[in-house]
This record gives sequence, structure tokens and C-alpha cells, in this order.
Amino acid sequence: MSDSQEVLARWASCFTPNYAPSRVFVRGAGMHVWDADGRRYLDMLSGLAVNGFGHCHPTIVDAVRDQVGRISHVSNLYAVPTTVDFAAKLLDLSGYDRTFLCNSGAESVEAALKLARVYARTLRGEERHAYVSFDRAFHGRTMGALSVTGTAAYREPFTPLLEGVTFCAYGDLAAVSAAVNEHTAAVIVEAVQGEGGVVPAPPGFLAGLRDICDQAGALLILDEVQAGMGRTGRFFAWESHLEGEARPDICALSKSLGGGLPLGAIVTTEEVGSAMAPGTHATTFGGNPVACAAGLAGLRLLEDGLLDSAAQAGEALRRALNALRSRCDAVVDVRGQGLLLGLVLDRPAKPVVADVLDEGVITGRAGERVLRFAPPLILGEDDIGAAVDAVERALS
Repeated sequence: MSDSQEVLARWASCFTPNYAPSRVFVRGAGMHVWDADGRRYLDMLSGLAVNGFGHCHPTIVDAVRDQVGRISHVSNLYAVPTTVDFAAKLLDLSGYDRTFLCNSGAESVEAALKLARVYARTLRGEERHAYVSFDRAFHGRTMGALSVTGTAAYREPFTPLLEGVTFCAYGDLAAVSAAVNEHTAAVIVEAVQGEGGVVPAPPGFLAGLRDICDQAGALLILDEVQAGMGRTGRFFAWESHLEGEARPDICALSKSLGGGLPLGAIVTTEEVGSAMAPGTHATTFGGNPVACAAGLAGLRLLEDGLLDSAAQAGEALRRALNALRSRCDAVVDVRGQGLLLGLVLDRPAKPVVADVLDEGVITGRAGERVLRFAPPLILGEDDIGAAVDAVERALS
């Protein structure tokens, strides 16, 4: 029995059966990880878009090592300078006024949903309990986030969920206009639907949502958990769609935010954020100093030019995938934004993901027939060539 087989056997004996890992990874560096048997893999998924700066980036490793050696947790009853430094840098780069820190994307969505309700009730004196979301949207697995997730198969085992959620077709402004009313607390949307098939927002869609929310007095929440933090070449994916003073009222962030450690956040305006009064919402581990040290190091990397290089890498990857499409009948389309791209196939994507993994490249799937790419922002030309070659071999 190999080292990997032994670990996987132990995994199966310990954990609930909701996961089925096929590899055991023991080390990572940059664009690559190594399994327990010594084989190297090119990571074009970055841990489901978490390792945005690659594996074990030395700047992040040094920051974490320093912080964990000083203080690792005190709770939010007290302040730690590193957490404050991270929050200030996050607000500086995002352009927002207030933040709430948590541990994951689902938690950030939960905080956004709660904030929308309490804002309406306490600051506007309105009872707004309803939400509008979209078909194929994915916002998390906790009960509130699941309630606004637009895939019935995810929701049905756990019903009844939150009441008052209406799902519209992604891109259908007329349907949204009909659904939003005086009871709507917020519309929640992704600028690029990730799990839903790597589908970018149609031109004018987010601007239209902003107008609809303004007219109805509802808030606009952008779930930037997967597409944010520079993945599209800008800090937020929505920045390619909204101009001037138009912006979401609340943005949810996580994944790459923590530089590989668990960290989530919402950022919001002064007015909306003021509704989160003492006792309104809380988290024991949110804003953990070690995670914030990693997050602060990552934000500084973005600030130092990584956004521009990520935009260039995204264009290079798109060109390479389109070239693959031109010579491979199995590829139907290439879609997405920046370094969040989907290869639409003429066949189920799940076995293709497994075949590409056998070729030494980690990808994912998004929906039934879409091969998903969400590589680290440090992606290079050689990495693109190796990944595309592996996919072509797997498809043929």
C-alpha cells in the first residue's frame, strides 16, 4: 500500500462521507503541490480559488510565522494591531468605510444577509425580510447562505429554509424588477457565477440591478467570494460593470482574502455598516490575528503590482483556451472573466477533471459540462502551456 493509499484509507475510517478525496497532498510551493508518493501537480484551481498567491508564498509564510509567535487569539473583546492593520488596508483597497471580519465565504454572506435586514429595521423603520437571488447562484452551505443559493439540489435536503427568497434567471432584469418590492431587503448576486458554470454578468446587468435596488429602497449585495481579490484583474469583479459612484452596498469576500488561511469579510458603507450595533452579530474567531497577518501580506502583494500581472495572465490563459477550442471539437466555448474561466465541453466535466488530474494538473468543474480554471494570480506562460497540453491530452 502506498503512502497515499494508507492516508486515504484512514480518511475513510474517520470522516463523514460527504467528501471523497482522490489524492493526498503534503507540500506546496508556488504553482505546484506534491502528493504523498512524491508526484508533482500543477494547481490550476488554487484550492477552490483560495491560494490566490500560490502555495507557501514566502511573504505570507514569514508574516504568519511572526504573528503566531507573538499572539494567535484574544477574541473580539480585545483588539490586536495586526487585525486593525488588515482591516484598514482592506478598506483602503476596496474603497469602503466599514468591515466585519469572519472566517469563510458562507459566514460573510450570512453577515451580509443579516445586515440588510437589520439596516432596514433599525435605521429605516421598515420590515424588509425578503431577498432576490438567481438561478444557479452559489452563496454557501450554511442555512441562510443556502437559502439564497439557486440550485435546488443543494437546498432540498434541508428545507424549510429562509422564507421570502425569489430566484430569477441570471441576467433577466425584467424578472428582477417584478420580484423586488417594498419587502425586499436585498438583491444578492455574483459578478461571475462560479459554481453555476463560470457565467459572467451580461453587459448592463449589474448596473440595472443597482437602479432597481435604488428605486425600491433595497440593498445590493455582491458576492465576491470567488471572483474578488484580484482574480479578474481588479480588486472586485463588479468594477468592470459599475461606473462612477455606483457600487454595491455590501460586498462579501473570502477565499483568497486570507492568503490560504480561513478569513472572510464584508465591506460596506458608513451608513449601512452603522446598523451593525453592539450585540447585533459576532464571531469568536473572526479577525483572528494569524489569518489577518496572512491577509495583510496578501493585500500588500496585490498593491505591489499583482493586479496588473493577474489581468495579463487571465488574457493569456483565455487566448490559450480559445486556441484549444479551435483545434478540439470537445470544447464548445470559453467563458468567464480574468483568471476565473470555464471551458464548456460537449461531455460531462467530472471524468475530464479526473483525467486531467492523472495528467498532473488540478482543475475543477462548474456545473455539469464546464471545466473550471481558477489558478493562482502568479500564473506564468509555461504554466498555461502545461495546463492546456494536459487538458488536450485528456480530451483526446
